[in-house]
Parts: sequence; C-alpha cells; structure tokens
Amino acid sequence: MTDHGSAPTWRPGAPGVLRLPSGRLVRGRGLRRPLPEGDVPGLGVYLLGKQPAEVPWEARWLRWPDFRLPVDREAARKLLREVWERAADERVEVACEGGRGRTGTALACVAVLDGVPAAEAVAFVREHYDRRAVETPWQRRYVARFTP
Repeated sequence: MTDHGSAPTWRPGAPGVLRLPSGRLVRGRGLRRPLPEGDVPGLGVYLLGKQPAEVPWEARWLRWPDFRLPVDREAARKLLREVWERAADERVEVACEGGRGRTGTALACVAVLDGVPAAEAVAFVREHYDRRAVETPWQRRYVARFTP
C-alpha cells in the first residue's frame, strides 16, 4: 500500500468522497477544478479521451471520450474492479474533466461491485456524490447493464 499522508483512506465527508455501502471510500473529481487540499491519491484513474497529464502518484488512463462510454469495455470492467478492491485500504480517485458524466458512471459501476443493485446505482451516486452524475441515457444504460 502506498500512503501519501496521514491516513490510508480518504476522510469521510471530504470533497468528492463517496462512501460505498461496504464503507469503502472513493473520491470522484473533475480535473478542470484544482486538486483539493490535503491528502493525495494512492491511485488515480483518469477517464479521458486523450492521455492525461502526469501526476506524482500511481495513475491509470482509461480511454473514455466525453459524453460517451469506455472504448474498451473489458479494460473498464477490470480497472473498476481494481478501484473497488484498492479502495478497501488506499485512497483511490476517479476523475474526468468535469467530474460528473464519466466519473459518475464509473462510480455507479463501482457501487454495483460493492453490492448496490445495478438498477439503483445511478440514484445511489446521485444521492451520495453529485445529483447531476451520469449525464447521458447511454451512460445510465451502461450502469444498468454492468455486471460484477
């Protein structure tokens, strides 16, 4: 485990932090906004149409164009499982440019991995992360069909 601060996981209630039913904490973020003060991720997962800028922590890039779905669905499934697994004892962040559509979709899929029924995952993320998360009908459908 890589620890970049005082605690191995996010502080509950910190900006963008989603608490999953299991208690795991995952931070969602919009890259257009400044990095929040305080702890930095042990792992950052960046959902972008083009390669992201380098960061001083471990990072993964998943090609995911804005307002669309991941280009490689199997790679997305594996990476989101890694997010869920590592969130048990590490600070993991998931981010896209705005922090709502792609990030919300990915967080909803992570919630499915955590046991939230797929049909309820978008509502869960909208209630506990951002009320405007998961922006398009095809993103909602992707979550509804996501299987662990």
